[in-house]
Amino acid sequence: MDDASHPLHTVISNQRRLISDRLLFPKRRTNRLKNAFVLHAIRLLQNLGGHPQQLSCLHTSASLESKNWERRNLKVYPPQLTDEPRRPAEIHHSRRQIKYSKDKMWYLAKLIRGMSIDEAIAQLEFNDKKGAKIMKEVLLEAQEMAVKNHNVEYKSNLYVAESYSGKGKYLKRIRYHGRGMFGIMDKVYCHYFVKLVEGPPPKTENKTSFDQAKEYVQNLKNRTIIHSL
Repeated sequence: MDDASHPLHTVISNQRRLISDRLLFPKRRTNRLKNAFVLHAIRLLQNLGGHPQQLSCLHTSASLESKNWERRNLKVYPPQLTDEPRRPAEIHHSRRQIKYSKDKMWYLAKLIRGMSIDEAIAQLEFNDKKGAKIMKEVLLEAQEMAVKNHNVEYKSNLYVAESYSGKGKYLKRIRYHGRGMFGIMDKVYCHYFVKLVEGPPPKTENKTSFDQAKEYVQNLKNRTIIHSL
């Protein structure tokens, strides 16, 4: 293969042409140069036998799983053997389009994460925030679903495995100002998702300062995208 037909030589020549176009036509969008460079880089990796690898979900929508949150209750597992330990029941429940801020709801959702169902309800009962009352209703509904639909014998034998909030559908409204002017404001809404698992809550290990530092460094390494610009 000569140098003129090498994929890298093709990419460099194309970049020179795009840069010259950018200098001659400064009013064109800079996204054209950026998108073309990314496209040629991906093609170069494919021609050379490599593939772009991604180590984190920075460019993926992790919130798409929340659309099928309740459908996880319909999952059917294969029958277990007699010597296998009993599989704990899992209950997925949510409430959508709550007239509340997702950021305020997140603090309450993180508060009860990992608690038993009775302790979580007690914590929310003595909280004066609006979101605490809504979360308490959702937990009671999920507890009732566990006994009625998932064959849970004792309703107190549950713990909060997952608890988080998500952004709902915002509504645009007019905010009136003085002198005949106006602005646009958002009517915020949020979603709340909870997962209850049968059994006692798992014990949390007390991490030392050295373990926390190692975990922090590992998180920094995990979010690095190799073969990126």
